[in-house]
Amino acid sequence: MIRTFNEHLLRPVSSLDGLWDFLPVGGSGGTEVPELYPRRIEVPSAWETLPDLRGFRGIGWYRKTIRLASKGNLRLVFGGVSHTATVFVDGQQTGHHYDAFTPFDVVLPHLESGEHELVVKVDNTFGDHSALHIPNDYYTYGGITRSVELHEVGDLFLDKLFATPKRDESGWSLSCRVRIRNIGQTARAGTLCLSVVDHSATLDLPEVAPGASVEVETELFPDSVETWSSETPVLYMLEARLMRDGICVDDKRDRVGFREIRVEGPALLLNSEPLRLRGFNRHEDHPQFGCAVPPAGMALDLAIFEDLHCNFLRTSHYPNDQRLLDMCDERGIYVWEESHSRQTPFQKPMFDAQIRQSTIEMVENHFNHPCILMWGSLNECDTKSDYGVEVHREVLGLLKQLDSSRPTTFAGHLGTSDRCLGFADIVSWNIYVGWYLGQPERTAADLEERLRWLDSPESLGGANKPLIISEFGAGAIPGVRNPQADPWSEEFQCVVLDEALKVYLNHPRVTGAAIWQFCDVRVTREGNSETYNAYSAMGRPRCMNNKGVVDEYRRPKLSYEVVKRHFQSFQTD
Repeated sequence: MIRTFNEHLLRPVSSLDGLWDFLPVGGSGGTEVPELYPRRIEVPSAWETLPDLRGFRGIGWYRKTIRLASKGNLRLVFGGVSHTATVFVDGQQTGHHYDAFTPFDVVLPHLESGEHELVVKVDNTFGDHSALHIPNDYYTYGGITRSVELHEVGDLFLDKLFATPKRDESGWSLSCRVRIRNIGQTARAGTLCLSVVDHSATLDLPEVAPGASVEVETELFPDSVETWSSETPVLYMLEARLMRDGICVDDKRDRVGFREIRVEGPALLLNSEPLRLRGFNRHEDHPQFGCAVPPAGMALDLAIFEDLHCNFLRTSHYPNDQRLLDMCDERGIYVWEESHSRQTPFQKPMFDAQIRQSTIEMVENHFNHPCILMWGSLNECDTKSDYGVEVHREVLGLLKQLDSSRPTTFAGHLGTSDRCLGFADIVSWNIYVGWYLGQPERTAADLEERLRWLDSPESLGGANKPLIISEFGAGAIPGVRNPQADPWSEEFQCVVLDEALKVYLNHPRVTGAAIWQFCDVRVTREGNSETYNAYSAMGRPRCMNNKGVVDEYRRPKLSYEVVKRHFQSFQTD
């Protein structure tokens, strides 16, 4: 399943998860659909989890037989393919998608009954065709890494459902926007019924032209709903039904939480109450599963979050699996989600188109999650050149255009050289005092120096905004112990995090703090021999980013108890 609950009760939906035929090939992999597939692979999974493909970068061909009882329309929904997918049905290309971390669909109208061959060409190579997936401080895996579903739809069907909770003196309302799509050959109309809790609305749809989509909007006014927060993560089901001639022909459901997030000066307010965030950056990565972390693994990670008294998760540096977001909705864990980019060269040929598409797909697919409090993008990118300024203006403006109900941010690392703070609602800084920037005891003084600049006109719009310390931490190789607390030891990580948490959690100007990072993760080796040389002073021993408070298998390091003590004390203050 792509979600933790059924999004449809009427629409026939089946899972395509399970064994697929598989052929890994090198180079470009060719353009012709293969005839022979010598092995099989589980979907979803990362192909690097197979014993002989640990470091494979190239093309993988996947094949599955799909069956249709009678002539009709099929909609294939892919939760995520890493990083480029080209879809073929019966030998003909029917779809193409870039970026591992956003869902996409392929619609197959008027397909004949019987068996059909579904083939997906998957590419995880680097080059000019890929601006966002580059050699990086996390690993670009290969494969169909999230679930795949097969939907049977009519010519007219419900495509997207967007819900924005609002509150005034009379109580809560829900602003709803629904996208309806016509893949038929004639214009069609119908009636839309929406309901949540004890309130419903019915709308007559305008005629939808062949091959077109329309959006309709309405307001729902439910009685006696509870507000959503970390203390009360109450969810309600929003249901949409498409009616034609008095018969329901399609349906779509999503969960909503009634909460309001806004910025007021330097305060971040949830339901009009000041909010303080404490938590982690988290990559989707596991030594046994790669980026295809199964639901049980996600749930374990969040159980560790809860044991540490966290309330905040940053999805570094890409949109996360919908099921993880569903679990955060259920548990009341606040999320900063960002479209895919980290230290990305803006001059890459495909950058503009690919960051725009990733951003749109993230917001449109994850819009209704109450856990997502803010949208972000462009982690540690160029914020001081003229071109970098224009990119930040455009991407952060796009986020606000797509969803004006949530604040926006980006994690910057250039300090007083940053020229883009005016484009964000929240200022976020990646600061590594004690690791890359001097000694741990400099943490408090460093923050005060930065704040003096931030609240001056020289920050170009950063003054009087909420501040999140979006990354801080130190590397610790699991099991490396010494009483001198030398760098790379678990003891040294304790010293750095103890000082940082003491300063950041207790400073009245700091709204939130996210430790880098939750667990140790695999990094890219190829193309990064200098940056990730194991012998360099600040390289990546084990070809891992070792700054996790738990190791890659989620085994606690010494710093676990340090973090738990600080977060627990902060929670009870």
